[in-house]
Amino acid sequence: MPKEEPLKQQADKATNEKINFNRVDEHITEWLARNGIDILRIGLGIVFIWFGTLKFFPGLSPIEDLVARVIPIISFGMVSPAVGLPVLAALECIIGIGLITKHFLRITILLLFIQLLGAMSPLIVLPSASWQYVPYVPTLVGQYIIKDIVLIAAGLVIGATVRGGKIVGGTN
Repeated sequence: MPKEEPLKQQADKATNEKINFNRVDEHITEWLARNGIDILRIGLGIVFIWFGTLKFFPGLSPIEDLVARVIPIISFGMVSPAVGLPVLAALECIIGIGLITKHFLRITILLLFIQLLGAMSPLIVLPSASWQYVPYVPTLVGQYIIKDIVLIAAGLVIGATVRGGKIVGGTN
C-alpha cells in the first residue's frame, strides 16, 4: 500500500499542472481575443504606410518597375506611370492611416480591396513577369503578389469588425 500514495500524489500533481496550464491558456486566449484584431489592423496599416512611402521615392520600391508596367495596362492607357505611381503611393498611405486611426474604416477597407485587386492584376495582365510556368510556378515577383491573399484575408477579418463584430475568447 505505501506505493499507492506516491502514485496518487503524482496524479494529483499532474492534474494541478493541467489545471494551471488551462488557466494560463484561457488568459492568453482571452488576451488574443481582446487585442488580436487591433494588432492585425495596426500592423496592416504600418505595412501599407511603409510600402506606400517607398513608392514616393524613385528607386526605393522593389516593385516600382512592375507597377510602372501595369498602370497603363489596367487604366487602358489613360494613366501614365508618372501620375499613377504617386497616386498609388498616396492611396496606400491613406489606407494605412485609416487602418491605424480607425477613421472611415469602411471606406478604408473598400480602398484596401480595390488596391489589392490592382496589386494582384499582374498575375493576369503580365503573366511573363509573374509566372515561370502558369499557374503553378510563380516567379519571385509572382510570390510577392500572391502573398497579398493574406492581406485580403486580414482585410476581411478587420472588415467584419466595423459594425461591432468581435473575436470571443472562450473554452471548448
